[in-house]
Amino acid sequence: MILEALGSALLGLALAWATAHRLGHRLPSRTLVLATGAGGALMGAFIAHTALGPGRSAMTLAGAVIVAAALLSLLLRPDRRLRRRQLTA
Repeated sequence: MILEALGSALLGLALAWATAHRLGHRLPSRTLVLATGAGGALMGAFIAHTALGPGRSAMTLAGAVIVAAALLSLLLRPDRRLRRRQLTA
């Protein structure tokens, strides 16, 4: 269980670092992104471990990555180039 938690936290940090590196202009501060990635991965690992039971480490880590990616996607701001101007009638 401890190795699953440590592995999921490291996967969450790696995913958050890659997201911050690739989409840094659309995200808030890097510390918030890294904390969200690690926390989301830990929460996802807890949910997956609770639902699947012990002995399914690969599925637990997959659940951790899925939840971390979902939470990181909530931090994204719209790109300024994609905004459309509102036309008033």
